[in-house]
Parts: sequence; C-alpha cells; structure tokens
Amino acid sequence: MSQPTLRQRLRDPERRRFFVTYLSGKMLGLIAAFGVVLTVGPWLTGSAAHALGMHPAAAPTIDDVVSASNTAWVLVAAFLVFFMQAGFMMLEAGFARTREVVNVLQECIVDTCLCALLFWAFGFALMFGRGNGFIGHEFFFLNGAPATYGLTGATGVSFMAFFLFQFAFADTCSTITSGAMVGRTGFVGDLLYSVVVSGFIYPIIGHWIWGPGGWLQTNRGGVHMLDFAGSTVVHTVGGFIALAGAIVLGPRLGRKFKRDGGGLPPGHDLTIAAIGGVILWFGWYGFNPGSTLSALDAAGIGRVATNTTLAAAAGGLTAMALVYPRVKKWDMGITINGFLGGLVAITAPCYYVNATGAVLIGLVAGPVVVYGIDLIEHFRIDDPIGAVAVHGLAGVWGTWSVGLFATGQWSPAGLLWGGGGRLLFAQVWGNLVAGAAAFGVGVALFVAVRATGTLRVSREGELEGIDIHEHGAPAYHPEAAYMGTGH
Repeated sequence: MSQPTLRQRLRDPERRRFFVTYLSGKMLGLIAAFGVVLTVGPWLTGSAAHALGMHPAAAPTIDDVVSASNTAWVLVAAFLVFFMQAGFMMLEAGFARTREVVNVLQECIVDTCLCALLFWAFGFALMFGRGNGFIGHEFFFLNGAPATYGLTGATGVSFMAFFLFQFAFADTCSTITSGAMVGRTGFVGDLLYSVVVSGFIYPIIGHWIWGPGGWLQTNRGGVHMLDFAGSTVVHTVGGFIALAGAIVLGPRLGRKFKRDGGGLPPGHDLTIAAIGGVILWFGWYGFNPGSTLSALDAAGIGRVATNTTLAAAAGGLTAMALVYPRVKKWDMGITINGFLGGLVAITAPCYYVNATGAVLIGLVAGPVVVYGIDLIEHFRIDDPIGAVAVHGLAGVWGTWSVGLFATGQWSPAGLLWGGGGRLLFAQVWGNLVAGAAAFGVGVALFVAVRATGTLRVSREGELEGIDIHEHGAPAYHPEAAYMGTGH
C-alpha cells in the first residue's frame, strides 16, 4: 500500500485544520514573545543606562550599548529569513520531478549547514570586516567581536544578532544557485561549489556594496549605489551564479526546448510549490523590513512591509495575465514566479520608494520574469525552477528601479522624481559590475568543479533517478516514484 503524498494528506480536512492551527500557533507565539521583549526591553536597557550613569567613569560608548528591542527585532527578522529555507525546499521540490525531490531537500539542508560554518569561519569577515574597498579581513571565526557591530552601533544591535541575520542572507544566495541545477548535479559537486559560493564569492562581492568602505558604496558626486535589502547582493549575484552553473552543467537528459518543439516540463506537485512560494513571501517580511536593523524605525518598517506586499501582488497578477493569451489557462507556476519576481525587485528599493512606485516596480517585474524565462528557454539553458529569471533578471530590474523611483525623502531622488540620472547611473553601474563578476567567477568555478568529475551525475544515475542513485531512497513510495513519463 503506497504512502500518501503531502498533497494527498492536505486533502484531508482534519489534517488541514491541524496544519493551519499548528503553524498559526507557532507564529502567534513568536509575535507574543517579540511583543514582550519590545515592552520590557526598553525599561531594562533604560534601567541599565541609569545604573551606569551613577558611575561616570564606567560610562560605555554607544558601540558598547546593546538595545534589547532592536536586537530582538533583528533576531525575529533573522528567524523569518531562515524560515525561507523551508519555502525554497518546497518550491524547488514541487517544481522538480518526483525522482529529484530527496536530492533537492538534501542539498538545501546541507548547503545551510555548510553556509553556517563557512560564514562563521571567514565569510562574515570577508564581507563585513574592515579592510579595503574590495575585501574585509577582521572577525575571522568571530574573533574580536565587540558588543555591537560597527554598522549597527547607532541602533545598538548586538554583534551576534547581526551575524545571524547576515548568515540567513548568505544561505539564501547559495540556495538560489542550486535551483537552476536541479536534477543532474552530483552531490559532491554541489558541496564543492557551495563552499566557494557561500565562503568567498557572495561575501567578497557583498563587501563591495554592504561592507565598511566597499568601493561600490563610496560616494561619487554625492551619490553611490543603494541596495537596501539585496536585489543585487543576494539575488543578482545568486541568479547569475545559477546561470553560470546551468550553462556549464548542461540540460537534463531528454530535455526538449520550446524552439525544438518541447517546453519546460511541469512540476510534479504544484500544491507544495504554491505553499513554498507563499512561505517565501512570508519570510520576505524579515528580509526587507528586518534590514532597517531598528525596531524603533516604525515608519520605515511599515513603509517597507507595505511596499513589499504591493510589489509582490502586482508581479503575480501581471505574470499570470501575460501568459494567459498564450495557453488560454491561468497558469499556477508562472503566477508563483511572478510574485516572487516582484519580491526580488522590491528588495533594493523598498525603503526609498512610495507605494505607487512599489506597484509600478511589481508591474514590470512580472513581465521581466515571463520574458526572462522565455529568453533562457530560447538559448536552450535548462533552469527547472526559473531561478535565473526570478532572481537574476528581476534583481537587475529592482536595483535599477531605485534610480528611477526613489522619491528623495529617504535617499537621493531618482530620475522620475527630478533627481537627474546620477543615482540611476550608480545603480546600473554597480549592478552590472556585481552581476558580471558573479557570472565570470561562477563560470570558472563550475568549469573547475566539472574537471574533478563530480559536477554531474552519470548518465545511468540520472536515468535511474538522482534520488535513488545519490541518496538511496525516493521521496515517495516506490510505486508512486516513477509514475508518468519523465517523472
């Protein structure tokens, strides 16, 4: 008797009620805990400051004072961003074939474990340590960590909370890369490239934009590149590394592209893909609002969260509407990728634009994803999840959009708000530099891993099914694992 799949379990009303009740309870508990910290934290820190005031000689500098409320906010945001890994796992597994599901899950879990240790050892140091404009060189193994990190000194966020928040971002970049390489990447090869992506490529390019003294954030003529939460640092970099990997790896066996009379094979379970997509949307409320690094920036948090929502909604609807005339169907897969593209696009400008700008950014992001997937398909590049279009190309659009829609209230004004073209130039230049560097180094990385013979599974292993070949077990009961041609 076959084991029921997640989709079959969710058809049971009793199980659905349990799932919703369980998840809601967890979320309410998290919110309640955060509320207690916000309420009690300022009193505690205020009492501590008063006590210190009794001894002026012992008065700490601002970099020594940890704010309980701001630290709690950043930690909650970090937990939300980390929870996005569950969304990525479900999204990628749902869009994959049944014989690839265990491989997707294992890669995401192990990439997370690797990234945590690599970012602790040297990734954080290379990205956020003081050094020069191109690379940092302090805080290796978190040695010498102060009470608060330099960039957060004004808000009092603890160093370790900031580290955890940034680890969750680094983990996202590595996961994006694996999405374009589903179904044919050897597990050892995945480990090798993940070490380089999480440990070196992402932190070093990230230092240029977010690290102290990074050369792309240095003022030139009064403006510099702005990337509030990572349209370039996380998504463009991850998307273009994914593009390099998909090109070097080659398509899955039997993959027939649209120009050859075929098309992208459908995912095996859109139920879990849709749930995964919505979990990612939920996690984005840590990704974007959390990047304020301050629970006290109430206006900024509210604006960022609203802009995030509006851009996602606009992206999902425009992608769905654009594809409908082609197939005369309301396509679920493209709707999911459309709202994800809207989320990626708003990530850089979310703090700097108003609600109208957010809607316009999302409206463009939907077509960027649709035509981006068409472009990847035209060049016969096999990207099962749509990672290159959703993260790489929507990340490009989102970064550039800062130079168009920034209102000037919270940053230099963009072109459409009378600010001229200087900010737009900074955005385009910085994004192109980061994307080109990620793609170029990515190609070299994947060629080197391919030379070891570990990048791609054997022909026999791919035909057998990568779950059985690499991991020894299918995601579903053997009777259900090979149902349907190609699945």
